[in-house]
Amino acid sequence: MSDPLPPDLAAALAAADARLGPFGRLYYFSEVDSTNDVALALAAAGAPEGTSVVADLQRAGRGRRGRSWFSPPGAGLYLSVIVGAAQRAGPLSLLTLGAGVAAADAVAAVTGLPVELKWPNDLVIGRPWRKLAGVLCESVGLGARVDAVVVGIGINLRTAAYPREIADHATSVETELGRPVDRAPIVIECLTRLQGAVDTLRDGRGETICQAWRRLGRAGFEQASVRWHDEGRERRGMARDIDNAGALVVECEGQMERLIAGEVTWDRLSHD
Repeated sequence: MSDPLPPDLAAALAAADARLGPFGRLYYFSEVDSTNDVALALAAAGAPEGTSVVADLQRAGRGRRGRSWFSPPGAGLYLSVIVGAAQRAGPLSLLTLGAGVAAADAVAAVTGLPVELKWPNDLVIGRPWRKLAGVLCESVGLGARVDAVVVGIGINLRTAAYPREIADHATSVETELGRPVDRAPIVIECLTRLQGAVDTLRDGRGETICQAWRRLGRAGFEQASVRWHDEGRERRGMARDIDNAGALVVECEGQMERLIAGEVTWDRLSHD
C-alpha cells in the first residue's frame, strides 16, 4: 500500500492535471527498497503507461550495471515512471537519452542551473563535471518480449554526506543553487517532459531526441576522452557524437567506433 501524498505533491499534481494526463497517476512511499522495483511490479501487474512511483528514501536504490544509488531520506528525488511498450518507438537507448533530456530540462526549467548530459545517463554540472542525477531504464516482459519499460530518475536535491567513493564528484541542486529548492515543481516538470519525450519517440522522431541530447551533451564531444574494455583490453578514444540509435561514437586510432553497451569511463572536464 502506498502512503498518502504529501500536501506539496498533492497540490502540484492537482494544479498540473491538464498537462499531465495519464502521467499524473503518482504513488508515494515514505521509504522503499527501490522505486524502480515498485514500478516494475506495478507494470507486471498491468499498471497503465504513465503510472509513477516517488519515495523519500530508498533502502536499496540502484544505478547502472548493478551499482547502488545513494538515497538518504529527504535528500533526493527518487522517481520511477512506467512507459508502455506500445508507446515506445525505437531502441531502449533512445528512451534512456530522452529521459535524460527530460530530467535535465526539468531541473533547468525549475532552477535555472546549466545542467549538461554525459552519455549514456548522467546529469552533470560545472567543471570538473559533478554528478547531479542519473537515469536507469529497466524493461518488463518474458524472454525477448518487452511489455513495458520503467524509467527511473534519481536527482540529488539536498546536500548529504556522500560515501567516500562518490564524494569527490557528486553534488546536489541545493549545493549548486546555494538555496533551498522545492521538489514538487521538479517532479511535475520531469513527468511532463518525459511524457513529451515518449510522444516524440512514438511519433517516430528519434532524431529530435538525439538533437536535444546533443544540445546538452556537446561539451563531452569537444573535450572528453573515454576509456572502455574490449575483450579484456582497455582502450581509449575521444567521444565525438551519438548516432541516431543513441550509441556513442568514439574516435580511436583514426577510426570511428560505436559503443552501445558495457562500461565507459569518462575523463572529467576540467575547463570550459
